[in-house]
Amino acid sequence: MNTAQFTPAGTLTAEDLGRIHLIGVGGVGMSGLARLFLTRGLPVSGSELREWPSLAGLRALGGTIHMSHEASNLDGVDTVVYSSAIPQDHLEMVEARRRGLRVLHRSEALAAAMTGRRTVAVAGTHGKTTTTSMVTMVLQQAGTDPSFVIGGEISEVGSGAHHGTGEYFVVEADESDRSFLIYRPYISIITNIEADHLNTYGDLANLEATFAEFARLTDPEGFIITCADDPGGRRLAETLRAEGRRVHTYGLSPDADLRLDDMASTAQGVRFLAGIDGHSLGEIRLPVPGRHMGLNSASAVLTAYLLGLPVEAAEAALGAFPGVRRRFERKGVADGVLVYDEYAYHPTSMTLALQTLREVAGDGRLIVVFQPYRLYRTRDLQAEIAAALGIADELVLLEVFGPGELRQPGEGSAALIEAVPLDAAQKVFVDSWEDAPVEVARRARPGDVVVTMGAPPISLLGDQLIDALTARASAGAADPTALDAAVDPDGAASAAG
Repeated sequence: MNTAQFTPAGTLTAEDLGRIHLIGVGGVGMSGLARLFLTRGLPVSGSELREWPSLAGLRALGGTIHMSHEASNLDGVDTVVYSSAIPQDHLEMVEARRRGLRVLHRSEALAAAMTGRRTVAVAGTHGKTTTTSMVTMVLQQAGTDPSFVIGGEISEVGSGAHHGTGEYFVVEADESDRSFLIYRPYISIITNIEADHLNTYGDLANLEATFAEFARLTDPEGFIITCADDPGGRRLAETLRAEGRRVHTYGLSPDADLRLDDMASTAQGVRFLAGIDGHSLGEIRLPVPGRHMGLNSASAVLTAYLLGLPVEAAEAALGAFPGVRRRFERKGVADGVLVYDEYAYHPTSMTLALQTLREVAGDGRLIVVFQPYRLYRTRDLQAEIAAALGIADELVLLEVFGPGELRQPGEGSAALIEAVPLDAAQKVFVDSWEDAPVEVARRARPGDVVVTMGAPPISLLGDQLIDALTARASAGAADPTALDAAVDPDGAASAAG
């Protein structure tokens, strides 16, 4: 996507937008933006085709939600907001231009909301949502009352957006379409840089160059934070330091500015000792497992330290970190089977998540229900995705979720499942959404861990898995009739669409 489509952040404020309409308002990013506008007292409407969980909260805040896409939805509207998932020939986009309305990409509307605040922008190939959530909670614990918009919901807060009274605005900066280049951060955090979104960038070199361009937009009075353990982050730090920019690093590497020592991860959580400038900042503990979670939290500790906030606030906030929905989210237990949901779809984040879930499973088996996200990624990273899925004991694979993409014969999950290094009996492709809960209930045994993983729609499947397992327990066996009855075929078909 050409960055010329986006207008750099300027003096436009949220209040300048008038009556705001968001196309596809149910998605996590769009619903968070809608919530932010509503809590600022702005009139908001939106259109959707599916009853996403976030919509009830938007209605409660006074938002008008249209469950169809119609030209009449724009009556009385001043500004129309769209995401990169919305095609330019969408009927509401066409109607907005015909009426001469202001049309903004989500990132442009978000930039308007950030006017007058010091922006903390979190970017990276993966780990953005969790890191943004951790930074937000640390700033809240320190009493700064930041505004925030996150690409997920902090479990305890139940929201991915908030209009605060403080000077900081924490935002997850999306690199997928280069739209993060419109922001002008006071603090830039870059968790890692790996090959992804190559449909936009072509190759890793261009992706790394664009992350460097993003970092250079950081206020000279602010600072840039990168991970010393990540090769892409290390190369970026070296480049920017050679240009005289303020860069601070974190990690297990001996030369990291914020050094993590004695890191240990168990099913109960992760802990490490933090040190900087030759003195100890104490022990950091998180109630969620995974070494990658420890690394994400380190960037929040470093942010607090560099802002002169009490490190004790970081320790307290991270010690109570509840996790983020769709990021290692525990959905429940049924018939002795523990069910999680995880957003990971890039092979690196998939590997980290599945290794952590292995710790949780202990002596039980790990069953993965995976829906790949985007045909181009599934094709370009097929070997790496297949290797990550090979960590599982059992795999239930759904078709690729790729709205707007045309799948050629033999492409997508048909090719992916052949590449997964599991025996034929350990893996299965289900071409019907309704069949997935039944298949899991037939395979899972008490003590196993099941995780739904991948594209956004699969987040709706976890509750159906629990229903199917509960039905199995009631039936006393994996009775297909009982299992089928536990699943709502109409709801499942809608979710898969």
